[in-house]
Amino acid sequence: MKPKRLVIALGGNALEDKNMPSTAESQLEVVKKTCEFIAEIIYLGYEIAIVHGNGPQVGRIMLASEAAKDVTPVMPFDVCGAMSQGYIGYHIQQSLKQVMAKRNITMPVVSIITQVIVDKNDEAFQNPMKPIGPFYTEEESKKLAHERGYTVKEDAGRGYRRVVPSPMPTQIVEIDTIKTLLNTTIPIACGGGGIPVIESENGSLKGVAAVIDKDLVAERLAEDIGADILLILTEVEKISINFKKANQIDLSYLTVDDAKKYIEEGHFAPGSMLPKVIASVNFAKSSPGRKAIITSLYKVADALEGKNGTVIECK
Repeated sequence: MKPKRLVIALGGNALEDKNMPSTAESQLEVVKKTCEFIAEIIYLGYEIAIVHGNGPQVGRIMLASEAAKDVTPVMPFDVCGAMSQGYIGYHIQQSLKQVMAKRNITMPVVSIITQVIVDKNDEAFQNPMKPIGPFYTEEESKKLAHERGYTVKEDAGRGYRRVVPSPMPTQIVEIDTIKTLLNTTIPIACGGGGIPVIESENGSLKGVAAVIDKDLVAERLAEDIGADILLILTEVEKISINFKKANQIDLSYLTVDDAKKYIEEGHFAPGSMLPKVIASVNFAKSSPGRKAIITSLYKVADALEGKNGTVIECK
């Protein structure tokens, strides 16, 4: 019997622990623990591809580059994104191979520096909303806007941050390579949502300062490789309506129509649970028999057995 194929979208808690220092060494320790759960999925017989976020990491890379501006030129944001794909992928490759070996699983693991095409006319480019990097004072923000052309906005009373567009993914450039590897290799792809690029009239690609949502590009990847399951791992075991209110309800199962209804009612926070639910809906309705599961990294085996998590299907 052909193994079920799934795409795993790793949330921030799978890469960093907010109670630990923001060092590469600390991140590696967290990734090692995460890979124990991923190895369990492989041991259960699933064929997988991995997508990861990069929010804090790319912010620190950018901050380091800006801090060294008097010594070496500042790296553009798309290049910082590529750097984050490389070093996070390296940590996952190293850690996953180690934990797989303990289970006598021999399979290559490789990171693919992945570009994702976005529409240069996407409305998101007219309304940058995605905060990246450090906080600034109002005076610093005005200086950055003047000197570097950054769009800077106040962020929830905590200070000012650079914001960039968050366009929709339309095409994964390296998809053929990913498909070729799948039967023999575990690919780590579309890290941080992929490096956003736009097509020029002559067909060449150009990187842009933007952030593609990691869950939405994981859905694009899952469709493209013919996955059976989109597995979105986050900090909560199940999604909820009326989140953090007295009448909170945790949801074990949703039809696509149910999920759309709750989206319209505003139950899911933008930039948090909303893109996860949208990605799940898009995947579940893309082809008969497909389903999405949203759950905690620590409950992933139970979720795959139907004992935990939120399942979204098209009925």
